[in-house]
Amino acid sequence: MTQPIKHFYLVDGSGFIFRAFHGLPMMTRSDGTPTNAVYGFSTMLMRLMSESDADHLAVVFDAGRRNFRNDIYPDYKAHRPPPPPELVPQFALIREAVTAFGVAQVELEGFEADDLIATYARLAHEQGARVTIVSSDKDLMQLVRPGVALMDPLKNKPIGPQQVAEKFGVPPDKVVEVQALIGDPTDNVPGVPGIGVKTAAELIAQYGDLETLLAHLDEIKQPKRRETLQANRDKALLSRQLVLLKDDAPTPLELDAMERRPFDPQNLRAFFARMEFRSLLAKLGPDVSTPVVSPSPAPVLTETRYELIQDEARLKAWLDEAASQGLVAVDTETTGLDALFAGLVGVSLALAPGRACYIPLGHEGSGVQGDLLSAPAERPRQIPLSAAISMLKPLLEDPSVLKIGQNIKYDRHVLARHGIDVAPFDDTMLMSYVLDGSLHGHGMDELAKLHLDRTTIKYEEVCGKGKEQIGFARVALDKALAYAAEDADVTLGLYLALKPRLAAERLQSVYQELERPLVPVLGAMEAAGIKVDFKRLLELSEDFAKRMAGFETEAHALAGRDFNIASPKQLGEVLFDEMKLPGGKKSAKTGAWGTDASVLEALAAEGHALPQKVLEWRQLQKLKSTYTDALMALADKGHRVHTSFSQA
Repeated sequence: MTQPIKHFYLVDGSGFIFRAFHGLPMMTRSDGTPTNAVYGFSTMLMRLMSESDADHLAVVFDAGRRNFRNDIYPDYKAHRPPPPPELVPQFALIREAVTAFGVAQVELEGFEADDLIATYARLAHEQGARVTIVSSDKDLMQLVRPGVALMDPLKNKPIGPQQVAEKFGVPPDKVVEVQALIGDPTDNVPGVPGIGVKTAAELIAQYGDLETLLAHLDEIKQPKRRETLQANRDKALLSRQLVLLKDDAPTPLELDAMERRPFDPQNLRAFFARMEFRSLLAKLGPDVSTPVVSPSPAPVLTETRYELIQDEARLKAWLDEAASQGLVAVDTETTGLDALFAGLVGVSLALAPGRACYIPLGHEGSGVQGDLLSAPAERPRQIPLSAAISMLKPLLEDPSVLKIGQNIKYDRHVLARHGIDVAPFDDTMLMSYVLDGSLHGHGMDELAKLHLDRTTIKYEEVCGKGKEQIGFARVALDKALAYAAEDADVTLGLYLALKPRLAAERLQSVYQELERPLVPVLGAMEAAGIKVDFKRLLELSEDFAKRMAGFETEAHALAGRDFNIASPKQLGEVLFDEMKLPGGKKSAKTGAWGTDASVLEALAAEGHALPQKVLEWRQLQKLKSTYTDALMALADKGHRVHTSFSQA
């Protein structure tokens, strides 16, 4: 029979992860994996295990970004930025740490960690237990009451009714009423504009709760305050729904399952060794001779297992596994090289070396370019684009899943046009550039050979060359699978090879603080485009054309006949066959006279007028074709030119 609960510790795991990450300097294992949040979390949990008298203990995590509050208010927490990429791989490691300590951990889809904490705190308190919530989160202050306290894990100080009153100006049981009025910009809780903590506390002290306040708005003496409250009453009531913690959430674990048990020091020692936490290993006791485990090298590829995804069930299985793993390599196949306009043909994912899939989305059937007499091939079986996008979007935007790409700016553009903001991410092309600069190129084919000793399938091998080349949308699915899945597979292999080098060569900060943050910035610049003065360009183009016509007329007069001034062959005949100017040389290959700039400049320097006129015509022609006309042709309807900025 289980012993009655005396003291129940509930640890706000999600809240502490971020405090540990931002409160400690960046730490990495020798393979480049960030570990500062894991270290801070492990230190806190070790101290808790050694100093607390808890007989029941659980760590509570958020299961995801969406929960029932998003059903009430879709914009709830909508403006929160994704977690830093350096934190993403640490989420899973922190859960491993909790397991190594032998502590129960709880999370539940559709509910926040705060709701589970509220529920377990109520259940334990009803059984007569003393409850300590290990957190400094202001949202949990509404739970404070006799027998239920908060404890700041970093300051190691309790947060009781007095501390709550100092922050909100009201007792803990009135915190929700104040929060409903002031809102919370961090969570995008609207509240009432212009109402701060002091005013909200005064109003709640006078009227007791939000509903009573709203029922007596006519008693508010200040006209502006009264009008503001009246105009925003619905926002206030909505905000109260959002900030009120749900203390009757489903309980994934029974209280009995959270009984504190002695941890296995060998499990914990093995975890600390793998994390390379030497200082924590030393604190475990006499067995500190356990060698720190060196990071394993990237697996050697012996075979590939590529899967063609043509139904939603298989796609869901891959997406679920990627979400559980917390890391996935991503690549897109498109109809062209311009990411801002190319159509999406398919998406490939890789989860492990040699294990990848391809999801065809826009294939039209195989065929040969220009075969007008043959009947169009039947469109192959594919998941409808809209359905696939709706399934891919949550994973590709999941802040707890790191997306790896090779030149991922391109893929971010393509997917952004389908409403997907790919984040967080790493880019193997940029890693290579930071590590090796101009020593070699940073394209996938070259990097695959250099780092993986792997010769990749070339685009021409699946699409053909020259006039016979077909678009990727017309490539047969078996060939498309081999090519596209390999792209994602190689990208993952490059990540495993290059990421540890960043740490070993002390180049992480260059990559993390300089190159990678530029990707979304440059992407936004490319998407926005650069405004050009279309009217002025048109004026210049017309002026250049007029002046060119004048030079052409003068050239014809000097030659004594009309000729095509843009034709090197005709110009050579005029200069050297007809006018007998000196210094002419014929090409041994074509037999034509040379008329490049150096030849014309030499003749002009000798005082010959026709070569000078041709040089002036060519200068204007280059300005017109390369700049004025080209920029006008490239500009969109808003007179913006969308370029591509290269980082490597």
